[in-house]
Amino acid sequence: MRLLRRLLLALLLAFVASLALGRFLPVASTLMIGRWMTFQPVERDWVPLSSISPTLPRAVIASEDQRFCSHWGVDFVELRAVLEEEEGPGRGASTITMQVAKNLYLWPGRSYIRKGLELPIALLIDTIWGKKRVMEIYLNVAEWGEGIFGAEAAARHYFRKPASALNAAEAARLASVLPNPILRDAGRASTASRRVLGRMGFVGDLTACVEG
Repeated sequence: MRLLRRLLLALLLAFVASLALGRFLPVASTLMIGRWMTFQPVERDWVPLSSISPTLPRAVIASEDQRFCSHWGVDFVELRAVLEEEEGPGRGASTITMQVAKNLYLWPGRSYIRKGLELPIALLIDTIWGKKRVMEIYLNVAEWGEGIFGAEAAARHYFRKPASALNAAEAARLASVLPNPILRDAGRASTASRRVLGRMGFVGDLTACVEG
């Protein structure tokens, strides 16, 4: 039991340290670490949010989390709607912040255990890091293809340009593949990317927390 307590304490201290350092330093996702450990290639160039075209945060908010700027890491409105579905939860209620929590600290796949851990971690990182830092991390660790992580690597891979030069259509293509970046191709337009592009025109002030 003493060994277990020490192990849990060490994990807790490592988690707290990562929260503190994560406010300032580049971080890596569990998928990236897994690829490094198995000697698989990783394409990723960390860039600050200011070096990413504002069309990309707008696209991912329009596509994945339109209440990103108003919730505290967990969208309890959407979560309640999902839980109240008559036939049981048939879809997720994952916010961008929850995806960051999963990408950095947890594992892929669906399980109630992972979701139970994801919620408090998301609330913590939203409070400690703030919206701009959460978005910056998300856009630098998201997977956009086999071994392609982050907006800079994705922009150069698919469009031969830096992330700062992405236009609205290209940002919509990138956002549209995030649910399944291995099977979807951001290099070409699709029904999903056109849908995201259409939504981008209506988000308005919903992206204010990551702009300016």
